[in-house]
Amino acid sequence: MLRARVLPCLLLRGSGFVKTTKFEKPIYLGDPRNVVKIFNEKEVDEFVILDINATRDKRGPNMALLGEIVNEAFVPVGYGGGVQTLQQIEALFKLGVEKVVINTYAAVRPDFVTEAARRFGSQSIVVSIDAKRSVFGRYEVMTLCGTHRTGEEPVRYARRMVDAGAGELMVTSIDRDGTMSGYDLELTAAVSRAVSVPLVACGGCGSVRDIERVVLEAGAAAAAAGSFFVFQGKHRAVLISFPTPGELGKVRGTRAV
Repeated sequence: MLRARVLPCLLLRGSGFVKTTKFEKPIYLGDPRNVVKIFNEKEVDEFVILDINATRDKRGPNMALLGEIVNEAFVPVGYGGGVQTLQQIEALFKLGVEKVVINTYAAVRPDFVTEAARRFGSQSIVVSIDAKRSVFGRYEVMTLCGTHRTGEEPVRYARRMVDAGAGELMVTSIDRDGTMSGYDLELTAAVSRAVSVPLVACGGCGSVRDIERVVLEAGAAAAAAGSFFVFQGKHRAVLISFPTPGELGKVRGTRAV
């Protein structure tokens, strides 16, 4: 049982980092190497980098760019986007990536999660679950950056991914993404209670209090955020920040559920 982690979720689009709102309207944040350098100085726990165009563009990870980014990072790095072969996972680990995040391909081929976990260890394989709530209040797992409906219910899907070999889950609320209106505690708690592996909550963080709630009330083992760490003020000016150790005392001093 480790303390709860707090990490930036950085979206890669082409050669730059962007931030979206509800998976749309990407806003350019800057050169990935510079952004990572700044977060290094903030002493973040780890990063997760998601290439939001790789799968839709039917290409694999940009190994050259990722190598440069990872070289700048002083903390563990997770990567997701376009991963569909064991060879790609091996190449990512050789670059220095510590965890590989699988989203769309996990839904297409759950057995790939099993193969990856057996080859590299489940602790290094993360399945990312993007969920959207309907007007009737039901959640559905979406893939292809929120553009494809799977018909899958998140809790049942999460259990299936853990059974397949995922050692960690990353659950993102599409409806909350970029809104800074708070995490979806209902979604997070439902999945957290249903699985035995750590859950990273993402989507909606707008304050340290939101981080505390998703960890202490909803059972997340980690809280990922984007807008809260990169935007400042009502005009959402790009200015990278990160809470101080004192501000994060409640979650960093608490054993994650």
